[in-house]
Amino acid sequence: MADCIFCSIVDGDIPNHTVYEDDDVLAFLDVNPLARGHTLVIPKEHHERVNDLPADLAADVFAAVHDLTDDVEAAVDAEATTIAVNNGPAAGQEVPHVHAHIVPRSEEDGGKPIHALIESPPEVDDDEFGDLAAAIRDD
Repeated sequence: MADCIFCSIVDGDIPNHTVYEDDDVLAFLDVNPLARGHTLVIPKEHHERVNDLPADLAADVFAAVHDLTDDVEAAVDAEATTIAVNNGPAAGQEVPHVHAHIVPRSEEDGGKPIHALIESPPEVDDDEFGDLAAAIRDD
């Protein structure tokens, strides 16, 4: 896609600090890192959302995330990582190309858990949990 910054990186038009590459997946350091070693993992083929990815490509992307997590943590001596995908603009996705963040974390970084993302979470009762689970299962 011509106006996608990540596609431009894949095409070699924008320089990056590659940490992993194969035929289908590219991983590079985020130029606006939340922590040293903050890595982005993307499919080389343009897809805007995770649900747009063919299953085999999704498996390849997340296999790369899996394999890179130890390397990222080791490179910066991190105690842990936050692995995140913002899937669509309403979820905070700023670049409309699937990408997973591997963000090194420590107890001292001031970062928050995922449950801190939403200021006003809903109250869900047991009946609604059952209805939601059935809808997700597509019962």
